[in-house]
Amino acid sequence: MGRGNAIRLWQKQISLGTINAHFLTHLHSDHVNGLDDLWLSGWIQTPFGSRKTPFVVYGPAGTASMMGYLWKAFSEDRRIRLADEGNPQSGIEVDAHDYQSGLVYDQNGVQVTAFEVNHGDLVKPAYGFTITYQGYRVVISGDTIYDENVKREATKADLLVHEVAMIPQALFDKYPAYQAIYAHHISPEKAGELFAAAQPKQVVYSHVVLSGLPKEGIPYPTPAEVLAATATTYSGPVVVGVDLMAFKIDGTGVAIIQPPAK
Repeated sequence: MGRGNAIRLWQKQISLGTINAHFLTHLHSDHVNGLDDLWLSGWIQTPFGSRKTPFVVYGPAGTASMMGYLWKAFSEDRRIRLADEGNPQSGIEVDAHDYQSGLVYDQNGVQVTAFEVNHGDLVKPAYGFTITYQGYRVVISGDTIYDENVKREATKADLLVHEVAMIPQALFDKYPAYQAIYAHHISPEKAGELFAAAQPKQVVYSHVVLSGLPKEGIPYPTPAEVLAATATTYSGPVVVGVDLMAFKIDGTGVAIIQPPAK
């Protein structure tokens, strides 16, 4: 639930209020700074919102506490909208769950299982997810370096959604803080090694960290460069995700649905 998620969902014509469960891999700000927008905007009784039941969220330890603080932080918004717009009280209420490794969600044939990943010694707990439905399996790595748990879960999966980071050496030389960031993420080459071992049917890169500083003569790495680096260790199907890209999984395989042309 990072920045802009509510906007992207409505661009896909997915009403925020129709989502009946939300999941967090870890509590870094870039994974939760769109949560309040999704929660609050989904409560507004218009086509893009219309939630009438509590906002259900599953996350690692600290999630329920965080939602309690958000509840307090937006007390004025809640008070005003209840009085002014008559939005249903039930639609803004929160049903938050702190989970651990294992089965997190099992409803209507959809199962979500959490497994620990390695996002750094101090970023614990951090998780990935395996989602199964009608015999198909999608694995989301979460933020991680090369991790045996991801490899295990992704083995022969229908779709693996995996993070990646590519940072030019010039940025490391000028800004040492980038080294700490890079140490918590996976390079295309190491990701390729994991994909080669797991052999999922399709891979898509998400949470794509491409760092550059053009004003100082350091260009951003390109998606083509990410794929070229991946190809040094992996020759299977992989794409770099873009906003509004989707996937359809059925008996014919995994189809990539590209976003509409602008």
